[in-house]
Amino acid sequence: MPYDTVTELPKGVKNNLPKHAQEIYMETYNHAWEEYNHEEERARRVAWGAVKKKYQKDEVSGEWKKKE
Repeated sequence: MPYDTVTELPKGVKNNLPKHAQEIYMETYNHAWEEYNHEEERARRVAWGAVKKKYQKDEVSGEWKKKE
């Protein structure tokens, strides 16, 4: 199911990612949902892959931070 707003994202995404990363996740998920014939798991993997291109999880704090 595609998302209309970031407030609809899964708790694991909303509670851990910064706003910009949430937007990347949502946009990529929605695109992948359509491209891969509504395969939810595949859309999730693609969305997380897109987030990880621009953000990384800090090993010490556990927070997601934008890559330099």
